[in-house]
Amino acid sequence: MIKSDKLIANLEYLDNISNKREKKILAEKILPNVKDGDVIGVGSGTTSLIALQMINEKIQNENISIKVIPTSLEISFMCCSFGIPITNLTSNHPDWIFDGADEVDESLNLIKGRGGAMFKEKLLFHSTDKVFVLVDKSKLVKKLCSNFPIPVEIFPNSVVYVEEQLKNLGAYKQLLRNGKGKDGPTITENGNLIIDAWFDNITENLEKDIKLITGVIESGLFLNYKFDLLLP
Repeated sequence: MIKSDKLIANLEYLDNISNKREKKILAEKILPNVKDGDVIGVGSGTTSLIALQMINEKIQNENISIKVIPTSLEISFMCCSFGIPITNLTSNHPDWIFDGADEVDESLNLIKGRGGAMFKEKLLFHSTDKVFVLVDKSKLVKKLCSNFPIPVEIFPNSVVYVEEQLKNLGAYKQLLRNGKGKDGPTITENGNLIIDAWFDNITENLEKDIKLITGVIESGLFLNYKFDLLLP
């Protein structure tokens, strides 16, 4: 794969990242897992971006080759700028994956999807038994929805119906996520909308109940998933 010297090579991904020092420490912790020939699933977010940058340095220093299954255009573009080949779940099975999270509670349940890529991220979680979740200490909470809502990706024409059903499940506040750099709502890479929903009570069946609503593509609620949690 040829490194890009065009527009995507000049995108500024790594500026103004919060807790950057801790995220670099996290990235260093996964580097020993990177082996020649690996197919690695890469989640979205700033921690993943920093980790991917450090993986690229290892590739150059050790002259190894990997493939990446990206969960977003952001990760795809960064791979392109580095010259790292990208693939997909149709063509390759991931040897392992890594991702960040917006919140992690004391039972290791997660909220993800602030970047809007929770559908592809959850698909990767189900595609391998070797998962690393990298979070700095600011993401640790006693209770989910302490700092961030649960993002719910929905088919655009279902917004009114889904809003009603989420309210019936206990959502006390809902917002249709607005776009940045454009007028109107956020459009996911799958062409859908996102409702950010706040819940006081995260029941053990809530993830499943949200997914069963007609019109819901996926939510950013991850309950009872198996992974290795890495902290700085």
